[in-house]
Amino acid sequence: MEALQNTLFLDACKRRPVERTPIWIMRQAGRYLPEYRAVRANHDFLSMCKTPELAAEVTIQPVDIIGVDAAIIFSDILVIPEAMGMHLEMKEGEGPVFDSPIRNEEDADNLNQIDAYDNLKYVLDAISLTKRELNNRVPLIGFSGAPWTLLTYMIEGRGSKNFANVKKIIYNNPELAHRILYKLTDAVADYLSAQISAGADAIQIFDTWAGILSPRDYLVFALKYVNQVIEKIKRNGEPIIYFPKGVHYRMRTTADCGADVIGFDWTIDLTKTRDKIGNKVAVQGNLDPTVLYSEPNFIRREARKVLEAYGKGEGHIFNLGHGILPDINPEHARALVDFVKEESSAYHLKEGKNIIAS
Repeated sequence: MEALQNTLFLDACKRRPVERTPIWIMRQAGRYLPEYRAVRANHDFLSMCKTPELAAEVTIQPVDIIGVDAAIIFSDILVIPEAMGMHLEMKEGEGPVFDSPIRNEEDADNLNQIDAYDNLKYVLDAISLTKRELNNRVPLIGFSGAPWTLLTYMIEGRGSKNFANVKKIIYNNPELAHRILYKLTDAVADYLSAQISAGADAIQIFDTWAGILSPRDYLVFALKYVNQVIEKIKRNGEPIIYFPKGVHYRMRTTADCGADVIGFDWTIDLTKTRDKIGNKVAVQGNLDPTVLYSEPNFIRREARKVLEAYGKGEGHIFNLGHGILPDINPEHARALVDFVKEESSAYHLKEGKNIIAS
């Protein structure tokens, strides 16, 4: 097997010396790109996810168009609950909707035990095809939702402002919540292991709703299960990224979860974060996605602030603090990527040996 041509992302995940800071963007394969919209015009979202040729095509688009240092497979975190038997619809203007959300033990009993190689084979096929078509230019990232975030969607049924339904269950019937979380933990670990076997060079665990929990509940209902997922994943050194959006607390405990990288949203101070956990794990983030609405010079200034906040040395992957927004000008995304490529070498030695931060 030929070696990857660009290993910056994987090296940074392992906190190895790099010549510049790598960059990729969450949701980089998506609606902000006209090339993506041209494909989407003829196919619904879930059909694109379930058609490996289409998934591979849109996965590779941002590598060609904006020049990111890693691709992330085009899919959705909710393919797991759908495979477990929950009917999923992607409604325009509303997002994902489960028409029969979980409310009680009977609903939980109806969840299927899944086999990734059977029920989610289309994702694995998309990964294998994308790897071939990338032709070793950049690494490919696979992903899943974290058990807690999947549970939240499965109980709420759709997006929520107060998450009343899932909170009612964890406070009034925690045994039911834990029962489903255990089942999800096994499903996520098996799914991510299968993605690695299919060719994923790294994986990211999205815990989008981790921040809605209190510090104690985060440990009990979210981080506990992420720890178990990571322990169960079968891998041969492939990096794991954990992204607990909105978590401002328990940073040292989070850094001990077994992941190689912790991703942070834009509300986190990277300087303080690096001081707390930078010797344990790499750090990913964390430009505010709305900065990309601004003109390129402002984008560059804000990107420089992120580089300065992390400082010199290894262990930083540049990313947004959440997914790129659908109405962003692609030229602004390209300006960000170009700036990081051109300017971040100042935070590393040219020959790839890291500089110790002063």
